[in-house]
Amino acid sequence: MPKVDVLNVSYQKVALEIAKQISEGKYKVGERVKSRSTIAAFFHVSPETARKAINILADLNIMKVKQGSGATVISKEKAEQYVQQFEATTTLKRLENELVASLKRQNAELLRTKELAQAISNQATLVHKEYPFHPFEMVVPMSEQLGKNISELNIWHQTGATIIAVMRDDQMILSPGPYLSIEEGDIFYFVGNEESQARMENLFSQSNNSSLNED
Repeated sequence: MPKVDVLNVSYQKVALEIAKQISEGKYKVGERVKSRSTIAAFFHVSPETARKAINILADLNIMKVKQGSGATVISKEKAEQYVQQFEATTTLKRLENELVASLKRQNAELLRTKELAQAISNQATLVHKEYPFHPFEMVVPMSEQLGKNISELNIWHQTGATIIAVMRDDQMILSPGPYLSIEEGDIFYFVGNEESQARMENLFSQSNNSSLNED
């Protein structure tokens, strides 16, 4: 069955409506359909549009056009096929449009997410520059350093960071002394620069790596 261009809506709509009437049994096989002028008046279209609609149905072997005797229905089955194809094609086009719209929304949201991430990064950098004592936060992982105290780890000399508080089991320990032993899951709040933050993280990650290498 030939494919139909659904973009030419005017005469295709007329052809589709006539095909629906045939598939619903309003026009029987062998029955002569209304004249072009009657169809044009019924659908409020020009006679030329009505002619194109009938020609579509003739090309699809739904109707047969004979000069002087008009158009006659020759296949209800092909009319049903045409209606089904038209509706399937229309649904596919709608889904494609929805997909394109969805992708546009996702791209816009992704762009906005990137802009927000960059803005947060810029603001964080500004905060640390303007307020150098804004504390960093770090959760202590599993490490060979566990059980050692702040003094033994020599944290300030190794990292340049000063621990100002430790959160442990929902208890905040302010200004921890040098003999506070480190436990897994402790949350350190410390001041310093970005290098101090990296060195603090490295102090514990190096221990993990060395332990893995020994195993």
